[in-house]
Amino acid sequence: MLKAFLKQVKRFPWVTNVSMYGCLFAGGDFVHQWFSRREEMDWRRTGRVALVAFSFHGNFNYLWMRGLERRFPGNSASMVLRKVLLDQTISSPIATSVFYTGMSWLEGKDDIFQDWREKFLNTYKTGLMYWPFMQLLNFALVPLYLRTTVTGCCCFLWAIFLCFSQQSGDGTATAAFAWALDLKSGLPSPDPKNQGK
Repeated sequence: MLKAFLKQVKRFPWVTNVSMYGCLFAGGDFVHQWFSRREEMDWRRTGRVALVAFSFHGNFNYLWMRGLERRFPGNSASMVLRKVLLDQTISSPIATSVFYTGMSWLEGKDDIFQDWREKFLNTYKTGLMYWPFMQLLNFALVPLYLRTTVTGCCCFLWAIFLCFSQQSGDGTATAAFAWALDLKSGLPSPDPKNQGK
C-alpha cells in the first residue's frame, strides 16, 4: 500500500500532496471537536477548515517547498538552516494569518481580523516551539516530492491546536495544555477490579 501511495505521489505530486495535506488538516479539526464536544459534530466547521486547507494551505505549502528547494537546493546543514529560517519568518506568519482571517471570513464574522489581532502573536510564538524542529527534519531527510505530505502529517497536530485556539483558546501552549489536561481529567478512570487481568 505504501509503495502504491509513493508511486501516486511521484506521478501526481501536486494532487496527492495537496489532498493529503487538506485531509490531515481537516482531520485535526475533527479530532478537536471530538475531544471537545463528544455530542454533535459541527460538520460545517470541519468543511470550513477543509476549505481553507485545500484552497490555501496545501497549495501554498506545495509551492513554497518547491520554491525553497529551487533557491536553496540540497540538504547540507547551511541549506537546511536557511530553509528553516525562511520557513519560520515568511511561511509561518502567512499561514497562521490566513487560517485566522480565512476562518473568520467563512464564519461571517463582522471583524475578520479580530481573532488574528488577539491570537496571532501567541500562536506564532507557540509555533516556534514546534515547527523549526519538524521542518529541520523535513528539509534534511524527506525528498521534495513528499515534503508537503510530511508537513501535512505534522499539521495534523498543529491543526488540533489551531482549531482549539480559534474556538476557545488564546494561541498559547499553556492554554492548549490546560485544555488537554482538562480532557484527561474528564475521562472515566479505569475500573480497579479489571486491573491486572
